[in-house]
Amino acid sequence: MLPSKIKVGVIGGGQLGKMLIEAGQPWNINYTILEIEGAPASEIANKHIIGELSDAHKIKELAENCDVITYEIEHINIEALHALEASGKRIIPSPKILEIIQDKGLQKLFFQHHGIPTTDFELVENASEWGEKLLKLTGEKIAAKLRKGGYDGKGVELVKKHDMLDNINQIPFNEPVVLEEFVENAIELAVIVARNEKGEITTFPTVEMEFDAKANLVEFLISPANISLPIEEKAKRIAMDAIIKLDGIGVFAVEMFLDKDEKIFVNEIAPRPHNSGHHTIEACYTSQYEQLNRILLNMPLGNTHLIQPAAMINLLGFDGVNGDYEITGLDKILAFEGVFVHLYNKAKTKPKRKMGHITIMGETTEDVRKKAALVKQNLGMKQL
Repeated sequence: MLPSKIKVGVIGGGQLGKMLIEAGQPWNINYTILEIEGAPASEIANKHIIGELSDAHKIKELAENCDVITYEIEHINIEALHALEASGKRIIPSPKILEIIQDKGLQKLFFQHHGIPTTDFELVENASEWGEKLLKLTGEKIAAKLRKGGYDGKGVELVKKHDMLDNINQIPFNEPVVLEEFVENAIELAVIVARNEKGEITTFPTVEMEFDAKANLVEFLISPANISLPIEEKAKRIAMDAIIKLDGIGVFAVEMFLDKDEKIFVNEIAPRPHNSGHHTIEACYTSQYEQLNRILLNMPLGNTHLIQPAAMINLLGFDGVNGDYEITGLDKILAFEGVFVHLYNKAKTKPKRKMGHITIMGETTEDVRKKAALVKQNLGMKQL
């Protein structure tokens, strides 16, 4: 029943937390966030507990103030969450799932053991194992990923196998890593999956992503993806199967590769709303953020159909601009029909920092792409 009496706790107060709270404001949901000072969500949360995401005492304080807990980032204190869940606290998604997802090696092993298609890989514990494990992989180009701690493109390096074997002292990481076969000329897809405590499950339309090669961040996405209906159905089926096998409750982003032979490989899963679903705020009947609120409040899942084709441009910090900044060209951009600007309330910028996003909607994907090109052309950032 609304207005809701349920108090929601959010570990993290970045842009994902901000958009989750914005989606819940029409329903008068009460939110408490745990974050450091100056976080993007701090100005709209009902209560802000100031602290580090690793602080077990602060997480316990958050739990005491809330009926249900969710999180907007993976790199948090898993032991504290396990203890709270064992005591009966509702945590969505469960820390049992987060423990797998926090470690890219455990993720890959989970895929392998549960018949979820993924690329061939080897786990490396230390620098001395690189040579032996590289030789077990057949491809020349290899993705090396830190098992823990990587995010927003950090902790990932593309290497050439024989270059590494010839210069083994130049390996990019000394910590435990996953070495994965690189999928050449892959189309990168993502499916947002939502599943509630009743076991009801739904997906959003598949999106096609384009990455900033330097920062390894999503720069642009479009939905619907330029794939056939059978591939769309296959991607959704694989994504739902992965979440069901995880026994996942919440909103999840399943990132995938589609190769030239139309084979699909699951890359990674994020246990939260995701960059690949930002466009759903305007482009779908129910956004990924409203969907998570529905799950947290034990309400029915919402309609995920696209209202119109849409694209999303990540507004990343510009090269050469650090600290105080001004975004330029918004007057021209907002004159275009079907363009929506979201800024993340970040006081300072730096190159490739996520500062906001822009959603573009249109009658057709061709119309959307043309409009997106104009948006990119007019978008700028200057130092103050």
